[in-house]
Amino acid sequence: MEHAHLSLKCGIFTIEYLRLRGYPLTMPKVLRLLALDMDDTLLRSDLSISYRTRNAIKRTEQAGVTVALASGRVPEAMEHFSRLLGLHKRPGYLVSNNGALIQESNTDTIVYESRLSPQTALAFCDLAESEGFPVQMYDDDIMYVSRQNEYSSYDQKVTGIRQVVVENFRAMVGEGCYKLIVPGDPMLLSQVESIVRTYLGNEITLFTSRPYFLEIMSKGTDKGSALAKIAEITGISAEEALAIGDSMNDEAMIRWAGIGVAMINGDERIKNIADLVTDNTNDNDGVAEVIEKYFLMKDTPSE
Repeated sequence: MEHAHLSLKCGIFTIEYLRLRGYPLTMPKVLRLLALDMDDTLLRSDLSISYRTRNAIKRTEQAGVTVALASGRVPEAMEHFSRLLGLHKRPGYLVSNNGALIQESNTDTIVYESRLSPQTALAFCDLAESEGFPVQMYDDDIMYVSRQNEYSSYDQKVTGIRQVVVENFRAMVGEGCYKLIVPGDPMLLSQVESIVRTYLGNEITLFTSRPYFLEIMSKGTDKGSALAKIAEITGISAEEALAIGDSMNDEAMIRWAGIGVAMINGDERIKNIADLVTDNTNDNDGVAEVIEKYFLMKDTPSE
């Protein structure tokens, strides 16, 4: 499809809309909300954030834009990166647990939370167990697992969250949680997903956050609904928001935002859904590329 484009100046921003996959060329509002997924989007493969990206985010905040980090991580696994970006010093938002918890970045005040009902959580555990899969959940800075497995162990290395195997995992789940995860071989998880949708589809939000993680949350809870809550609090409309992500747990926020951006290194399904796809990967400043172009009026990267 031809990439016809139009550059429009709105206040301090230049917004270049591409007619990509039928995206309409309409008069945009000023962009006021920047939502960023973390793993494989904001973070490089070595879990660092480049100087160029950090600088672009800080300059965007200085221009009056609200920044929200939106991750499947628990708050404790986001704190280091939030501080690295200086979000603890300025008003912004941390969306953790894939949208189940929203906090003010500078005060840690919880502004919204959504938890799975014990009945739904227990039913999910039973379905996973019947198919021979372990289950994991998070509470504060600990990852609890029903049994040891390679995928949970890898997650421990990535997030730095301590892992604890719980003998009576079902009893712990019955006390309530934000989300539950079935870790497993991506080739086999599709079977579990189909079964869970059949029995619990009307009661939950279900998606793969990583190829080896199948997650469930309470119905209507996702990153998109979290951004809608932030928009309600701040008076920012969806049309004034830009969201960047790479995986299926980013689908809701990419669909919700006025401009939804997928990383070129992301899931092909997300790239097909998004309005735009970055030219560069998470390891080559793909996020900075978008921020500079859509918020900072820069067509070329700075050295």
